[in-house]
Amino acid sequence: MARLLLVDDEKIARNLYGDYLTAAGHIVTAVPTVADAKAALSAERFDAVVTDLILPGGDGMEVLRHVRERYPGVEVVVITGLDKVAPAVRAIKSGAAEYLVKPVAPEALQHALRRALTTRDLMRENASLRQHVALLEAGQRIATTLDRERLAAATSDALESMANASAVMLLERDPTAGFRAHGMRGLPEDLHDTLLPVLIQRLSTSREPLVLDGLQVPWPRTHTFPAVDGDTVLGHAVLFHDSAPPEHHPETVSFLVRNWALALRNLGRFAAVEDLAYVDDLTRLFNTRYLQLVLDREVNEAVQTQRPFSLLFLDLDRFKTINDTHGHLVGSRVLVEAARVLKGCVRDPDVVARFGGDEYVVLLRGTDSGGALKVAERIRRTMETHQFLGREGLALKLTTCIGVASFPEHAQDKDTLLDLSDRAMYRGKRGSRNVVYMAAQDLEATPAERRQGPPTPNPQS
Repeated sequence: MARLLLVDDEKIARNLYGDYLTAAGHIVTAVPTVADAKAALSAERFDAVVTDLILPGGDGMEVLRHVRERYPGVEVVVITGLDKVAPAVRAIKSGAAEYLVKPVAPEALQHALRRALTTRDLMRENASLRQHVALLEAGQRIATTLDRERLAAATSDALESMANASAVMLLERDPTAGFRAHGMRGLPEDLHDTLLPVLIQRLSTSREPLVLDGLQVPWPRTHTFPAVDGDTVLGHAVLFHDSAPPEHHPETVSFLVRNWALALRNLGRFAAVEDLAYVDDLTRLFNTRYLQLVLDREVNEAVQTQRPFSLLFLDLDRFKTINDTHGHLVGSRVLVEAARVLKGCVRDPDVVARFGGDEYVVLLRGTDSGGALKVAERIRRTMETHQFLGREGLALKLTTCIGVASFPEHAQDKDTLLDLSDRAMYRGKRGSRNVVYMAAQDLEATPAERRQGPPTPNPQS
């Protein structure tokens, strides 16, 4: 059964076609003029329009154009007494589903309408299928992204386009700082700063989709969807709409947010794997594997930008004495505490790595040799005055030798830079200890066993 609008200025035709179509099970509204047709279309929803081509005050082509412009999905069948090709071609090109010439047999009209409505339904199914395929592809892109920045961009883009959102904000759970904004579309920066605390407060304990009212935003509708993994809320997708969301909005957004939650969970697992691969088990500093990766990136960037960076190579003086006197467990605690002291002497962007045994390497970003000397001296003094394991009642004293090498002043490749900083440190070990040395090309090479890889503690170190 379909709702049909019949437009014909001849009363006999209206009655004939109307009675037949009604008997066939359709709901028919019959009008005689173009104006009446436009009024009926604005007042009711129709599945199809059957219109005569010649009408008082206009013609069927005007009805056809009006339907195509304002009521997509409504099919139009044109009927006319003109047995000519040109009007038929013009009607079909303008979007008519069928073109019939009077006199029209009721069966032919019913067949034309059935064909037009079937075509419409197939087009709708195709469009729906394309939307589902696009949604599936978007979900796959989100779920398989293991880069946090690209994940935020992909999720925001998909929510904005596929859920017809005017603006999007993603709140992602930070294990140390609660929720934070990570991904936005269409949201002014000044609004972000005032809106974020309000959203965090209202969503901090939410596990269900919500409609938020009372927000000071230029959009009348705000919907939120949680990204949940088991008992943990990993984030919230906040969508702002100018008008009522599309019919399948909850299903679409829920699907995308589920894939976002899956990606966030995978990112957490990937970070744990990275932690095992790139972090030293004892000190929780980066290890030599990560140091090699970050040095490759830093050298490439420095070559392009001509921005300097420096390496500090550190070795704890006479560390073996602590192991021999207090045992290896105390020695391990000293190494952990030395790592904390070292981290406290440098900036957050700098990289601190345990090179092996009681040796550490610090990469100072954007720092030339002069700046690196100052940092090295600060580390040396801090180590010298620090009381290790003071809370345990030991108050051990340690000093360190530090070698300094800078890019591009001393070398322009990572291996030479590491070697020169190691040589500078070793010069201090052979001298007075508790000293900082700058790299130089004529420094004595370190022993062969030290050049074969990350060193182990020297009995005299």
